[in-house]
Amino acid sequence: MLEHRSQRPNTSLEPTPVTPVSFRLGFGLAGVAGGVAGMCSKVIQPAARRARESSPEPTVNNFAPAGSGKNFSSNLRPAKVRVGRIALRRTRSDVAKPARLQLRTPVGAAARRKTSERTAPCEGPYTSTTRSRPTMQKGHMKTYSELKYYGGLDWGKRKHAVNILDGSGQVKERFGFEHSGEGWAQFRERIKPYSDLGMAIETSAGPAVEQLLKSGVSIYPVHPKAAKSYRQRQAPSGVKDDELDAWSLADALRLDGAKWRPLREQDPILEELRLLCADEAGLIEQRTALVNQLQEALQEYYPAALEAFDDWTQPFTWAFVKAFPTPQKLVQCTVHRRKVFLHTHKLWRSDTAPQRLAIFARADQFCGGESVTRAKSRLAVSLCQSLETLQVQLDQYRLAIEELFGKHPDHDLFDSLPGIGPTLGPRLMSGVGSQREEYPQAQGLQCVAGSAPVSFKSGQMRGVKIRWHCDRFFRHTVHLWADGSRKTCTWAQTYYLAKRAQGKSHACALRCLAQRWLKILWKMWQTHRRYDPDYHACNQQRHGSWVLKFEPTEA
Repeated sequence: MLEHRSQRPNTSLEPTPVTPVSFRLGFGLAGVAGGVAGMCSKVIQPAARRARESSPEPTVNNFAPAGSGKNFSSNLRPAKVRVGRIALRRTRSDVAKPARLQLRTPVGAAARRKTSERTAPCEGPYTSTTRSRPTMQKGHMKTYSELKYYGGLDWGKRKHAVNILDGSGQVKERFGFEHSGEGWAQFRERIKPYSDLGMAIETSAGPAVEQLLKSGVSIYPVHPKAAKSYRQRQAPSGVKDDELDAWSLADALRLDGAKWRPLREQDPILEELRLLCADEAGLIEQRTALVNQLQEALQEYYPAALEAFDDWTQPFTWAFVKAFPTPQKLVQCTVHRRKVFLHTHKLWRSDTAPQRLAIFARADQFCGGESVTRAKSRLAVSLCQSLETLQVQLDQYRLAIEELFGKHPDHDLFDSLPGIGPTLGPRLMSGVGSQREEYPQAQGLQCVAGSAPVSFKSGQMRGVKIRWHCDRFFRHTVHLWADGSRKTCTWAQTYYLAKRAQGKSHACALRCLAQRWLKILWKMWQTHRRYDPDYHACNQQRHGSWVLKFEPTEA
C-alpha cells in the first residue's frame, strides 16, 4: 500500500518541535516537523486580497532547511499527469506552499478561548495516494543504511531494463529481461551477488512490483513526475531510453534514497477488502452504463415502461422488459397477468398499482414503429440479461465484503459511525487502514481523503484551493459518508446548513463537514473507541463549539 505524498520543511514563524512521522510512502522523509509549511488542516475558504499598504510576510525558501535565509522566487506549477502505462498514477506537488498565517482578533479584554473547530494552520505530509496497493510479504526488509547496492528498474509490458550501482556510482550490472517466468528467474540469478540491494521503480503496484517483492529486495517506488525530473537532471537534452531511465532511478536512489521509505507490510484482510471494494465500485459503474443504455433504448420504442417504473437499477424492472418486451405484447396480455406480475415482484401498492395498470393498458398508443420496436426490443432484452448476470456477481461481491468486514477487529468501530451503512463501512475502513502509526495526527488522514485544502501564497496574494492529489476513491467514500450523516446526526445537519448559509456550495459544505468527521474518526481509531453521540456532545460543550448555538433546542 503506497501513497505518493510530498512534504516540506517547517518555515512557520514560531519554532515547532520535531516529532517522528511514519509514512506510507515509498519516498517520504524520515521525520517532519509538527507544523509543515504551506499545509493547512482547517477547511479555509478563499479570502479577500489583502490591501496594498499592509506589510506582506517575508519570502521563505521552501527547499532550504528551517532557518535558512535564502530566498527563491521560483513557483513551479505541476502539470497534469496523463494516464499512461503507469498504473493508477497520482501527481505530487512539486513546490511547497508557504505557511498561511491566520490572525485571530481577541474578543473584548480577553482572547477568545480555543474551540473545537480551531486547528493548527498546517497540513501533514500527505498529498496523494495510489489506489492499488500491493501486499508486501512478511520478512525483513533492509533499511536504507543497510543497503550497499542501488538498483533501478524501468518496467514495461513485455521487457524490463535493470541498472545496479555501488555506493560510488559505478555500474555493477546492466541488463534487460523479458516479462516471463524465465525472465524473472534470470533476474533473480543476476542479483544473487548483491544481497544488500534496494530497487527503485516507477510504479507502486502491478506484476513487476509483486515479482520484486518475491525476489526479496527492498523496493522504493518513485512517483512518475519525480522519475521524469531525475531523468531530466541526468539528460537535460531530452534523450530517453529504457537504460537511461533505469540508471537515473538507481542513481536517484543512491543519492536521495535516504529520504525515501520502502514498501510496508499490509494487513491481508484489509488489502483484500480494499481490492474487493474497488472492484465492486467498478462493477457498479458498469451496471450504471448498462442501465443508461437500456433507458435510451426504451425511450425510442417503449416510453410506457419508463413511465411505469422510476428506478431501473432494480431487478424487477429488467424482469418486466423480459416478460413484456414490446408495448403490443403488454397490451395483448390480460389484466390478470399484469396484476400477477405486480404481486409476484411485491410491487402491489394501493396508491401506485392502479396508475401502473392504467399505463399498461395504453402502452401501444405512444410507441415506436414496427422496425424500431423489433430492433430495440432485442437490444433491451439483451441488456436486461446482462444486467441480471452482473447483479448476481454484485451480490456475491457484497457477501464476500461483508464477511471480510466482520472478521476485522475494527468493524464495530466503523459500524458505530452515523450514516455509514453496510456499503460505506468496509470502504471507509479499507481506506483508513490498520497501521495507526501512519497517521500521528488527524491532518494526515484529512489530506489523504482530500477534505483539507491546499494553501498557496505569492507576494500579497494568498488563498486556498481544493486538494486534487489525494486518494480519490477514499475521497468519494468520505463525501458520501458526510452526506449520509446529515440524515441521522443533528449536529452534522446543523453544521452543513451553517456552511450553506455562509454561501458555500453543496460540495464545499460537505468537504467542511468531512473535515470535522475525519478528525472525530481519527481520535476514535487511535483510541479504539466507538462513536458515542453523548460523549461527543459533552466535548462540544466543553470546547465551546459554535455548532451548539445553531442546534435546535427542545421546547
